Amino acid sequence: SQLGYMFVALGVGAYGVGIFHLFTHAFFKALLFLGSGSVIHAMSGEQDMRKMGGLAPHIRMTWLMMIIGNLALTGFPFTAGYFSKDAIIESSFASGLSFAFWLLVIAAFCTSFYSWRLAFMTFHGSSRADKHTMEHVHESPNVMLVPLYVLAVGAIAAGFVFKDYFIGHEYTHFW
Repeated sequence: SQLGYMFVALGVGAYGVGIFHLFTHAFFKALLFLGSGSVIHAMSGEQDMRKMGGLAPHIRMTWLMMIIGNLALTGFPFTAGYFSKDAIIESSFASGLSFAFWLLVIAAFCTSFYSWRLAFMTFHGSSRADKHTMEHVHESPNVMLVPLYVLAVGAIAAGFVFKDYFIGHEYTHFW
C-alpha cells in the first residue's frame, strides 16, 4: 500500500512528496520489520500471530517500538508517516483526481486495520502460545533493541525535521 502512495504522488506530479514518503517509509517500515524479528526472537522462532497474544508485559521495549512503528505507518498526527502520507493525499485531492484521492483514503483505512490487528493479536489479550513457549519469552538484547531505538527516532521525527526539504522548499521561486 505504501508503494501505491508513492506512485500516486508521482502520477499527480508531486515528485518531491513521493520521494519524501519513500524516505519516511524507510524508517517506520524498517522499525516494524526489525520489531517483528524481535518478537520472533522472544517467541523462540514462532512466527504465527495466531499463537501469540499477551506479550506486551514480557517484551515492553519491543512492544513500545512496534507501537511507534504502527503510529507512523498509519499516519498518526505528527509522526513521520503523517507528514508524508497526508501530503500525498492532499496532492491527489488538489490534482482533481477524486478517484485517486478516495483510493488513498480507503488504503489508509485498510493499512490502519491490518496494522492495529497485528499489534493487538501479538501484544494484547490472552496468550495463545503453549506454556513452554511462554516460560521462555524474553526481551531482546541491546544489540537488537538499539537499532529499533534509532529507527523509532526517525519514525517519529523525520517527517517534521525534513518536510521543508521535500515539500514547499523554495516555493517562492516558482512564482
